[in-house]
Amino acid sequence: MDPDNEVQHDFHPFVRQYKSGRVVRFVAANPVPAGTDTGVSSRNVVMNPSSSLWARLYLPPLPAGSRDRLPVIVYYDGGAFVTGSTADQPTHEYLNSLAAGANALIVSTEYRRAPEHPLPAAYEYSWEGLEWVASHATGDGGGAEAEPWLAEHGDMSRVFLAGSSAGGNIAHHMAARAGEHGLGVPIRGLLVIHPYFIGEAPVGPEAADPALKAWADAFWRFVCPGAAGPDHPLGNPFSEAAGRGAARVAAELVLVCVAEEDVLRARGLWYYESLGASAYPGEVELHKSAGEGHVFHYSNPGGEQARALQARVLRFLRAER
Repeated sequence: MDPDNEVQHDFHPFVRQYKSGRVVRFVAANPVPAGTDTGVSSRNVVMNPSSSLWARLYLPPLPAGSRDRLPVIVYYDGGAFVTGSTADQPTHEYLNSLAAGANALIVSTEYRRAPEHPLPAAYEYSWEGLEWVASHATGDGGGAEAEPWLAEHGDMSRVFLAGSSAGGNIAHHMAARAGEHGLGVPIRGLLVIHPYFIGEAPVGPEAADPALKAWADAFWRFVCPGAAGPDHPLGNPFSEAAGRGAARVAAELVLVCVAEEDVLRARGLWYYESLGASAYPGEVELHKSAGEGHVFHYSNPGGEQARALQARVLRFLRAER
């Protein structure tokens, strides 16, 4: 049989890989160009020319000549580590809305996807991007390669990390890594929306459906082939192998958001409860969305629950208790 047509891994509805290495993604990319949308300006910036690492920045409307300093939100988009891009239309539209609502400067960093770039590649690229953002905390705005929007408008005393789905997982690990190794800037808050985590012990729907748990475990080994199993620290930050790493989250506040009909809801609750029970010294809060599924706020931003989620996120970013 032709190895280019012989299936090696099939994880519908996300991705299929053939023995030749050919990869087919079932979720079609729908990238849109950066520009101006409803008053929010956006543009792409290459952070590292040698690796072509880039980000899309979002700047809300400001008065002409303004030197106002804005909170900085470093955002990681989702896609189960295998699909998506920060340039995809749903992500772009959501971040336009978030930048305007929060009056914040957003840096949405692109990262490499599995299986061509298996984990931990996504984390390494994400950390490199976060360090680039933090470099703008120096007096000259980060040196010769400083990004003008960050240098002129970024308030490095108000940095937030945020992400949805796999991006929520990445945001957590960036906050924990900052707590362990230092970043040079404080992290005000960590926002994880419908986060993708895994673990050896099943929770929620996994416990009731052995086939679902087997699929989830196999998929994790597909995106993270070096993992011994689902209790690998990248998938389960509270496993014995992870030690006390989760407790080092370098954020004053954490907001965990879950959706009632999301298959990952139980994992989100597990993350909220486990972080709260750990030695993490900050505050952990929870927001629940009734009757909605995974990342519903992307597909139905005008719905009642999406508006409620946005309002809760904005209160969190403004530190309104």
